[in-house]
Amino acid sequence: MTFKDHFSERAQAYAQARPTYPPALFTALAALAPGWELAWDVGTGNGQAARGLAEHFERVLATDASAKQLAEAASHPHIVYRQANETASGLRDRSADLVTVAQAAHWFDLPAFYAEALRVLRPGGVLAMWAYGLAMITPPIDDIVERFYRETVGRYWPPERRHIETGYRDLPFPLPDLPFPPLAMEHRWTLGELLGYISTWSAVSGYRKETGADPIPALETELRAAWGDPDRRHLVRWPLVGRIGRTAASGGRVSRQMTSPG
Repeated sequence: MTFKDHFSERAQAYAQARPTYPPALFTALAALAPGWELAWDVGTGNGQAARGLAEHFERVLATDASAKQLAEAASHPHIVYRQANETASGLRDRSADLVTVAQAAHWFDLPAFYAEALRVLRPGGVLAMWAYGLAMITPPIDDIVERFYRETVGRYWPPERRHIETGYRDLPFPLPDLPFPPLAMEHRWTLGELLGYISTWSAVSGYRKETGADPIPALETELRAAWGDPDRRHLVRWPLVGRIGRTAASGGRVSRQMTSPG
């Protein structure tokens, strides 16, 4: 299986250090879906989005091309994890209420993925994909992090990263756009937690491989003056950006009347 694998070697750190998505996002997506029987989370990584979906859907198929990422995923009675790329869900035609992609669509073969997503979505089914860029903390801290992002490790970002910076608006999308909910991830982190997250960036890995050096200690030194006590917890926010669309329904709302498990 050939895919652009930027994260398998840091799968454990990725699972421990990446921020989690707000429950309100999954509530909003469940409200748009024609039913709550099956969601397919594509490029699930360690299952962060899948766990949010599992609070609303009876079954969640969570697929990823990386076996190492899936090995870090927490089990859940509503989730089935499967190693597969974005073009091979293994699902029946018109069987999924919702297809989601969290922070991964920019790595996909999009035409092939869209064909698979549209094949498996039910009439009125929803396709949603989202991403997040730089965190927002305080202006002095943000300035340091952005300079590190653009100057220190900027040349090591894969070219696909640009799609996150444009909020996926430059990507083709196979369905008419619905409004994306104005939501953000929010956590109160120590300096160590922020640095742990930054250490998982693909550009930091590229920097280390090419130079043989680690850019994180110098960044920590610079951030300490702006952060204050490294154990102090600052509010860290990542605004979410993305695309949502719905397939055409046949004869109106197609799901049976039921109550979302969440």
